[in-house]
Amino acid sequence: MIDYAKRKRVMGRSIALGHCICNPKEPCPCDLFKQKNICLCSGERPEDAPEDVALTSLVENAGCASKIGQEDLKRALSGLPRVVDPRVLVSSDTCDDAGVFRLTPRLALVQSVDIFTPVVDDPYVFGEIAAANSVSDIYAMGGRPLTALSIIAFPIETLSPRIMNKLLQGGIDKLREAGVAVLGGHSIKDREIKFGFAVTGVVDPARMTVNSKARPGDVLILTKPIGTGTLSFARQIGRAPASGLAEAERSMRELNRAAAEAMTAAGVTTATDITGFGLAGHLGEIAEQSGVEVEVHGAAIPVFSGVLDLIREGVISGAVERNREYASRRVKRAKGVSEELETLLYDPQTSGGLLIAVRKSKASALLAALHKKGVAAAAPIGRVTRKGPARIVLRLRPPRP
Repeated sequence: MIDYAKRKRVMGRSIALGHCICNPKEPCPCDLFKQKNICLCSGERPEDAPEDVALTSLVENAGCASKIGQEDLKRALSGLPRVVDPRVLVSSDTCDDAGVFRLTPRLALVQSVDIFTPVVDDPYVFGEIAAANSVSDIYAMGGRPLTALSIIAFPIETLSPRIMNKLLQGGIDKLREAGVAVLGGHSIKDREIKFGFAVTGVVDPARMTVNSKARPGDVLILTKPIGTGTLSFARQIGRAPASGLAEAERSMRELNRAAAEAMTAAGVTTATDITGFGLAGHLGEIAEQSGVEVEVHGAAIPVFSGVLDLIREGVISGAVERNREYASRRVKRAKGVSEELETLLYDPQTSGGLLIAVRKSKASALLAALHKKGVAAAAPIGRVTRKGPARIVLRLRPPRP
């Protein structure tokens, strides 16, 4: 029922001010009131608020494609004060996956936060993916995640609260699978849905993995296929193949826990996870921080079904172009390598796999351990070639000896 006394009080104030008190950019009465006789400022809500809605239809950029590009991010962060606390072992200075703060000689906190727009249409599944993506940064550092806080932006006045409930339930269930306790969270109103978690874990400083210790001779192993960005964009314009979408959804819901366990047991010191900046962006940071040149073998990269065909057809999102703007300065395409293969390197990933630089002597054993743990897509995709300026040489296959 409508509380007319409350409506009169609230709308009277808005009309007197000449601005809606909930949205000062709107007049009062607003268009919604004129069309549907609903005053949101008075606490009234549409009785027909949709519960069954395709989430990706509500956003401009899906998933990690919604993140600020590396070029703009570097400019925005330029000149900010550096962290000088000696207890800080890893900060934003090295563009690593998470921050690390020493508590004792053998124990440190690992902390990260990740939030993005829907990459699938089902709210529960999106919650799972958001959680898997958020906790991945802790795994990439060789850490063990412990707790999380949810962060959600939601158009609560126009969509059913049940959708928000399903988002949260999916995230909580996935983090429970990871052994992570969700302690609470924070919510805000927004026109677009955005969801993720701030995650805290622990790591032994002597065993953590960073992006700065790659050495010549190391083998590069990727644990999940790539192409989620292209598939998400293709879904939004009605061009995505069902097989590729199904593969990508399964992969994005999958935790990187098993891969991280195998990586840590192998004594790996360098790793990252592949997310919004794409394979070239994240591998480029390894090359930069380690001071090495790397070689990627395009034919060896695991890719979701239909992705390369979509790229050939010009289904390339603006997020790919943003990643290309920054990362392409480090990429050299060898003779005979197609342009679409290079474009693939800039595809923004959501809940992507780990990229591991492992000593050549340990690579076969690590691959076997990954496959035994069910990380079926894990594959060697290249190598660290030499010390020198950061560069990614893209070849179709390894050069002949």
